[in-house]
Amino acid sequence: MYREKATLVFDIETIPDISKAKKLYGLTSLSDAEAYEALQNMRRQETGGSDFFRHHLHKIVCISVVLRLGDSVRVWSLGEENASESEMIKRFFTAIDKYDLCLVSWNGSSFDLPVLHYRAMLHELTAPMYWELGDHYKEYRYNNYINRYHMRHIDLMDILSLYQARAAQPLDQMASFLGFPGKLGMDGSQVYGAYQAGRLADIRHYCETDVLNTWLIYLRFQLLRGELMKPQYQQEITLLKHHLASSQKPHLLQFLAVWQEQEVETNE
Repeated sequence: MYREKATLVFDIETIPDISKAKKLYGLTSLSDAEAYEALQNMRRQETGGSDFFRHHLHKIVCISVVLRLGDSVRVWSLGEENASESEMIKRFFTAIDKYDLCLVSWNGSSFDLPVLHYRAMLHELTAPMYWELGDHYKEYRYNNYINRYHMRHIDLMDILSLYQARAAQPLDQMASFLGFPGKLGMDGSQVYGAYQAGRLADIRHYCETDVLNTWLIYLRFQLLRGELMKPQYQQEITLLKHHLASSQKPHLLQFLAVWQEQEVETNE
């Protein structure tokens, strides 16, 4: 089976699944706001301080991607703004079925992919090529998406820290450190509030800038590995700049403007 090779950088944004959590913890008599506060308190007791919900109770509200395919690169969010969680996840795994993808993420092994696993099961979805381990295609036995040390999924945070949690760095800091824009518009802690305020477009725009930062770090990583030589690296940078400039989307143009300003400061 021939599938065209491509690279897909991905990132998800989530909100607490209050409806499911209320049922699991017997809080159905409470309002969503009351339940959220109670669930946060329960989680802090469980963890010793963190109110970060368990992975299966993160409802996905956005999946943004950068796709490098053939002679093109593009960034967008899967599905329409009002797309259901099920549709977004289905589109993500369908892309893996369609293309021979190298997946790239920042902290995807610890968060994004486990959340996608649990939520895909909730919606009774299938993802055969993602879960292929060599039973049907032998080449996947030695390079698949599941094995931590294989390269079909490259978790940049994981691999750059040599799988040491104490050496791991936040995406925003790493992007800024390398001269890229970093986070624009909001951060992950503000997503739930933005969702409650109906600001889905802002969430999608924020997520898209995150995958752009991740793509730029990936290109620098490929340069480090020798998979890209300096002229090829510069060609990739130019290709992305052209895409951003021609997009006419304010958040992408802002990303490009901040990036170019930082390049000027670096060269001064």
